[in-house]
Amino acid sequence: MTCASCASRIEKKLNRMDGVTASVNYATEKAKVTYAEGVRPEDLVATVEKTGYTAELPPPPRSSEAAAAAAAAAAAEPEAVDLLRRRLVATAALSLPVLLLSMVPALQFDNWQWAALTLAAPVAAWGAWPFHRAAWVNLRHGAATMDTLISVGVLAALGWSLYALFLGDAGAPGMRMPFDLWPGGEHRGDEIYLEVASVVTVFILAGRYFEARAKRRSGDALRALLELGAKDVAVLRDGVELRAPIDQLSTGDEFIVRPGEKLATDGVVVEGTSAVDASMLTGEPVPVEVGPGDAVVGGTVNAGGRLLVRATRVGADTQLARMARLVEEAQNGKAQAQRLADRVSGVFVPVVITLALATLGFWLGRGEGAEAAFTAAVAVLIIACPCALGLATPTALLVGTGRGAQLGILIKGPEMLESTRRVDTVVLDKTGTVTEGRMALVEVLPVAGQDAGELLAVAGALEDSSEHPVGRAIAGAARERADALSAVTGFASSEGLGVAGLVEGRSVVVGRRSWLAEEWSQHAPEGLARAADAAAAEGRTTVWVGWDGAVRGALVVADTVKPTSAEAVRRLRELGLRPVLLTGDNEPAARAVAAQVGIAADDVVAQVLPAGKVDVVRRLQGEGKVVAMVGDGVNDAAALAAADLGLAMGTGTDVAIEASDVTLVRGDLTAAADAIRLARRTLGTIKGNLFWAFGYNVAALPLAAAGLLNPLLAGAAMALSSVFVVSNSLRLRRFR
Repeated sequence: MTCASCASRIEKKLNRMDGVTASVNYATEKAKVTYAEGVRPEDLVATVEKTGYTAELPPPPRSSEAAAAAAAAAAAEPEAVDLLRRRLVATAALSLPVLLLSMVPALQFDNWQWAALTLAAPVAAWGAWPFHRAAWVNLRHGAATMDTLISVGVLAALGWSLYALFLGDAGAPGMRMPFDLWPGGEHRGDEIYLEVASVVTVFILAGRYFEARAKRRSGDALRALLELGAKDVAVLRDGVELRAPIDQLSTGDEFIVRPGEKLATDGVVVEGTSAVDASMLTGEPVPVEVGPGDAVVGGTVNAGGRLLVRATRVGADTQLARMARLVEEAQNGKAQAQRLADRVSGVFVPVVITLALATLGFWLGRGEGAEAAFTAAVAVLIIACPCALGLATPTALLVGTGRGAQLGILIKGPEMLESTRRVDTVVLDKTGTVTEGRMALVEVLPVAGQDAGELLAVAGALEDSSEHPVGRAIAGAARERADALSAVTGFASSEGLGVAGLVEGRSVVVGRRSWLAEEWSQHAPEGLARAADAAAAEGRTTVWVGWDGAVRGALVVADTVKPTSAEAVRRLRELGLRPVLLTGDNEPAARAVAAQVGIAADDVVAQVLPAGKVDVVRRLQGEGKVVAMVGDGVNDAAALAAADLGLAMGTGTDVAIEASDVTLVRGDLTAAADAIRLARRTLGTIKGNLFWAFGYNVAALPLAAAGLLNPLLAGAAMALSSVFVVSNSLRLRRFR
């Protein structure tokens, strides 16, 4: 495809097939097709070929053939750009003398016009051959595209010049031709347009070359994402380490990752500890510490020790593959504004050809002379540019979604861009979104004379045998402060109350205050009870510890707020959004978290059942609010789907991610603010591109028809319009 009109034609032809719905993207050179049973993919390719173009089916995921095909495609793209560059350099070298001879009368020696013809003819024929060939193919199929306008304009300029040289007075020795940058000068029968035929070809080739380079750069982020995966893996088979291609790895296989190597696929650490650098997937620069039982993601880099990992997902099911698939689907989508541009592009070329013929007839009818009429008509043909219309949206989407992927923000499609502009309220799920989603020890409260370290060590040793989240938090904190935990005998658990056992010969109980008092006759001192009540008022959980018949102290645990949540809420407010905290937790706990992150008490909705989250979103929408929802759990999926804009934390469940419009891979609430900023910036770039593309054509075509534009200037302006749109989109690569 060479312009938006090509994409529009192919899309119409595919959509005329029974049971087929197609969307053709000019920038990505891909068609996304949904087809009914009975339609074969080969039929789709045949339809494209009957329209005058070529197409091929994408290779299946995870096969070695797919990797080879992707590599071949990646290699072919720079080669095509290189061919275009060589054609551009050759035509520019031939055209420069023609331009100088035509512009500077002092350089016009006897028979200069024949020298100019010798240089210009190869440019108009060979240099512009891609345009002529595409125009001929389209003509055979009864269609006209951007190439038709260029080909007709260049051939018209060359044809007029040949007529003037061989049948007019322009071929006479001693002929001199003044140059008018702005039309309106006196036209004579010896005027030739060789500089128009050659230099316009150079301008348009230059535009295509820079456009092709820029389009390739706009897809760099997705290509980089696809290339993150490892190519081979050190897999263990029957206890023997073998180096094998990545596509031979299966779920359940164990593989070794040495320091500096990429993790071959998603898995769980079986053995070893290390720091894993996930910055290429999440945008988060700080490596994450992992050990046995921790999940790891393929494509990340092992920055520390040796790891033995068991594969849990391979091939197209890995997080990296899913990220790439989401980005590619978003880039192949079309925003509503682009559909209008596509409709315009579909009728643009016939309208321009009609306008050029009308311009020719008008000027001839006024008696202005054939030269003036010809100049105006050629300028109309050359300045028209539907390419900018076709590139306006997809290039911005390519760059915006690609940059988002680099920052750990996966935008699922262009439709959600409009939502980000209108959103005024953001509902934040508390657990796992604003908070860490797991209990942690926040305070140790020993009785007078009791050592705090001993209190934690004894309680941690006992709780190490418990599976309760509170117990795991206490045991984890104790393990961090001691080399080893003491052995426990006689462990017993009373569900919902606490645990008991022998630690270092002492009978230890850890649990509820009432349980220690009623079951073990161990009562809390007054001062300690007041401190515990204060912690409870903040929504924290207090666990009591006693041994040898007396309470020895209390441990306070809580679901801790993420370090970046307060900053994230501040950024959301700066974007004009009202944050609302939503949780199934109790009111004191919810208000305590809200106070820590800067959310007003009136904007806290607590003790909400999972089904009630949807009702809260709909209630806000009923009040006229445009609602964004940020969550991570299964119980958030319905609310994410009901919201005008759903943002799922990538650390959450697959159900929540599938229900959302945006996935925040790095699990950091500041990514929500970044996502909204990036989406708004991308939408603004699209609107700016479309304004320029429409405005350029609305302003340029009347000027050309009025005879106020030299065809040379028209060619330069047309080439620059596409380059401007793509370059403007590339500015999104600098988004921070």
